[in-house]
Amino acid sequence: MARMKFICDAERCIECNGCATACKNEHEVPWGVNRRRLVTVNDGHVGERSISVACMHCNDAPCMAVCPVDCFYKTDEGVVLHDKDLCIGCGYCFYACPFGAPQFPQAGAFGLRGKMDKCTFCAGGPESNTSEEEFKKYGRNRLAEGKLPACAEMCSTKALLAGDGEVIQSIYKQRVQRRGKGEEVWGWAMAYDRKDAKPQQVKA
Repeated sequence: MARMKFICDAERCIECNGCATACKNEHEVPWGVNRRRLVTVNDGHVGERSISVACMHCNDAPCMAVCPVDCFYKTDEGVVLHDKDLCIGCGYCFYACPFGAPQFPQAGAFGLRGKMDKCTFCAGGPESNTSEEEFKKYGRNRLAEGKLPACAEMCSTKALLAGDGEVIQSIYKQRVQRRGKGEEVWGWAMAYDRKDAKPQQVKA
């Protein structure tokens, strides 16, 4: 069984916001809620990079661990979803998520912000697939239609990849190696900018 994942290639992202716009349009996401957003580091400086961020549908999702009402569940494809009928808007998931994925429709104290909303990987919710009730609460269920998430399909540079984790990992790894990097790009040395992290020669 495929495990659905996102990868964003920061070398290809041009900060066009096409992914965020596609998400809002596809699911009619309410004003103030951003299931997907662009984050830019080193803005205006050498080395500036942008990355598209949403729920990463973690294998061991911290939001699931802290939810006091167990409104989160995981599909057979590894997509982390939630049941809005169970959500009490406590905000625990918001504090637990390292990606800032949980969103709330209103400002104010938790418990008064309304039901939590987040990226569904275009997989809908617990209601019947492609039903009107499902669309109203969670947006369009593109996976049930045999399609990939709208954000990834809309990405003009294919910086944002979505699908089977092993497949998109292979695609990204090939891109990295074509840029003159090797296995070291995955390690801690690269993450912490160690000077001994030198590119390895890729054998043909």
